Amino acid sequence: MEYYELHPETPQVRFINKAVNVLRDGGVIIYPTDTVYGIGCDIFNREAIERILMIKNEANSKLLSFICSDFKDISKYAKVSNYAYKVMKKVLPGPYTFVLPAAKDVPKKLWTKRKTVGIRIPDNEIARTLAAELGHPIISTSVTNRKGDIYYDPSEIKAVFAPHVDLMLANGALNGQTSTIIDLSGEKPVIIREGAGDISPFL
Repeated sequence: MEYYELHPETPQVRFINKAVNVLRDGGVIIYPTDTVYGIGCDIFNREAIERILMIKNEANSKLLSFICSDFKDISKYAKVSNYAYKVMKKVLPGPYTFVLPAAKDVPKKLWTKRKTVGIRIPDNEIARTLAAELGHPIISTSVTNRKGDIYYDPSEIKAVFAPHVDLMLANGALNGQTSTIIDLSGEKPVIIREGAGDISPFL
């Protein structure tokens, strides 16, 4: 596994480019978000998605959310009502995952039975830059062990996941919670999971 430590606000371009090249080649990477470290790959690479599910010991029915670089990107991959757009605009970038109706461009592998997808725009320059440079979203699922416990420390993550992923971008220990999940696929917001994000705007 390649391993690089990045500056959180001005990440080194050469390391970002290395990660993007791995993603384009169908690889799996670990990278920081505004909550915890995530495991990711190109959303259009089915084999890489299968690798992530195996690494996490997850069933194929597991909903895998993905990171978009900006709002313009979201509109390509989800159907966003005026109401949903206004709600998201208030809190993004931030520690939220929004459940939205899937657009046809999203691989069916990432759809729920209700034909929705989970989308993030994290308040993290590294994660957003990765998606922007790749040219489309990347999978975002928390770095956990097979019991579901989250790993926060980069050195521990490196030791455990080196045999399983191709590259890791690190910027120190991330002691955050997982993202708050809000379902905006209906007429009113539904809080699926309370996490790092403030839920008061949705009550």
